[in-house]
Amino acid sequence: MKPARQRSDRLSTTVYNYQENIMTNQTNNINNTNHINNTNHINHINQTNHTNHTNHINHINKTAIITGASRGIGAAIAKKLASCGYNLSLCCRNSSDRLKALADELHCAYGIEVLCYTGNVGDFFFAKDMVANTISHFGHIDVLINNAGISHIGLLSDMTPEEWNNIVAINLTGVFNFTKLVIPYMVADKCGRILQISSVWGNVGASCEVAYSACKGGINAFTKALGKELAPSHIPVNAIACGVIDTDMNLCFDETERAELADEIPAGRFATACEVADMAYSVITAPDYLTGQIITFDGGWI
Repeated sequence: MKPARQRSDRLSTTVYNYQENIMTNQTNNINNTNHINNTNHINHINQTNHTNHTNHINHINKTAIITGASRGIGAAIAKKLASCGYNLSLCCRNSSDRLKALADELHCAYGIEVLCYTGNVGDFFFAKDMVANTISHFGHIDVLINNAGISHIGLLSDMTPEEWNNIVAINLTGVFNFTKLVIPYMVADKCGRILQISSVWGNVGASCEVAYSACKGGINAFTKALGKELAPSHIPVNAIACGVIDTDMNLCFDETERAELADEIPAGRFATACEVADMAYSVITAPDYLTGQIITFDGGWI
């Protein structure tokens, strides 16, 4: 998304309302007074599908926001929470079609409602509109998963200021944006869970990944501090520091490099995104006394 775009272009939304068996495609142009116009409604009525959907799961009336949800760890967490009955509000940076396909898949499997957004998590107004629309649609936010992130491999001396600002905006400022915006609703409801998807490089740093390590280290410190801040409100804040996960982010390695890297890990392999999703679910359903923790998930690697 280009910075020069006006705010009215920041938010693209597709609403899948499958509990009523209606798929409503909405493209929202939000002006500076936050009025939403030009809504396109397409109704698909299929009584057989409606019956099947409502038999899949018991809806628990909980809502989760997941950033960076079109693939990898974010998509895996979306599938996990959908299978447990959560309604979802998902966003991605560029892969709108992939995110909408995921929403279709979750509908067919679990009959939940999914909101899909496309934009830059580092843009405060995009985050603000997404959170506001999620509250307007569902009435509450029970879980925030800050997962969106990008990598940058190379010498720090070769990195441009623009590259630095971009990775910090997406990886760290995005966490601030969404967390700041959901806290008032969670405090008012006297419940909520916040989970960051971090990295072991935030614990120990990685050569040629200085900016990425700095962002993840910032997320870890952010998590520890905010965990203390929100503990009196019984809102746990935790992070999972992932090791090597078998996702697109690691496609930069060839087969030989992958084998060598797996040999360095005591568990002898990369973790799967589904394993991270299972871990994420364990954390957000743990007692709220678990807070401010950076939970390393790396097969004994670091």
